[in-house]
Amino acid sequence: MPYHSTPLDLAFHALSDPTRRAVISRLADGEIPVSVLAEPFDMALPSFAQHLKVLEDCGLIASEKRGRSRWCRLVQSRFDEAADWMQAERRRAAGRLDRLEAYLDKTDKEDRRGDND
Repeated sequence: MPYHSTPLDLAFHALSDPTRRAVISRLADGEIPVSVLAEPFDMALPSFAQHLKVLEDCGLIASEKRGRSRWCRLVQSRFDEAADWMQAERRRAAGRLDRLEAYLDKTDKEDRRGDND
């Protein structure tokens, strides 16, 4: 696996895989035992367990043993961290677009004044 410097990097790397995104979607409704979680995926359980390990290592999910089953659940704090980062980037991009719009308006007005001379 490539080197990632922060937990957020690991989370986005984990979410780059469609199988892992599907696991996250299934867990959005609540805790699920691994055996049930794995049912719709066309892969061997050890391969599926590797996907769960990636998700757990980056903090997106947690699992615990209950009797003979392992149950998985989402860890909301990692999703909150990702959402906060995306919101900050969205605000930064909006600010840049606002400055670009102001610049284009200014140059358009200057061009129109130059055409009238």
